[in-house]
Formats: sequence, C-alpha cells, structure tokens
Amino acid sequence: MGSGKTTFVRGACRALGVTEPVTSPTFTIGHRYHGRVDVSHLDLFRFRDVSAAEWGDLEPYFDDAIVFVEWPEAGVGVLPAARVAVLLQHGDGGTRLVTIERDADPGFRHGD
Repeated sequence: MGSGKTTFVRGACRALGVTEPVTSPTFTIGHRYHGRVDVSHLDLFRFRDVSAAEWGDLEPYFDDAIVFVEWPEAGVGVLPAARVAVLLQHGDGGTRLVTIERDADPGFRHGD
C-alpha cells in the first residue's frame, strides 16, 4: 500500500497521451482512459480470485488497450498472461524501488 502504483500508472498514461485525470481504481475496480492508445487501470485488491462471471465484467478493459493491473494474483488463471511486471517497493528515506520484469509470472509478489 502507498508504494506509488497510481502515480506510476499516471506517468505512463501521460506518456501515452492521456490528458484526463488519472485516479486510483480501488473503489471502482477499473478505469479506462483515452490517449494515443487506450489505457485500462484495474485494481483487484478486493478480489480473492476472479470468477468466470467477474471476468466477463473485466474483459472489456483488455480490448485494444494497454492494461495495468494492481494485485493481479487474484486473476491468476483468468487474466491474460502478463507481458511486464512492475514491482514497486518502499525504499530507505522515502524513496521507491522499481523492479521491471519482462514476460513475468502474473503471481509475482507485491511490494509494501
């Protein structure tokens, strides 16, 4: 919590031409933004796992978009394979540590 997930997505959205406000999807599950390419931002923190019915609600976020998924562990076996995993952790003195893994396992662990 508080490791900078939304801030990271906000920066990526700006780089992709999104001009609208980018906010945390914690209480809404997902947001879709329009830029040079569409960007979806999902937060699965409140899910234990993602059922087939819930996947039906999430699937449109993956259509023709770059998708950022917070807490993807809940979607293991249902979500498309991760292309890149970004691990954000608290560092010393208020810094953040960012680890990027290509072709990552969607069950990777989260930072603080």
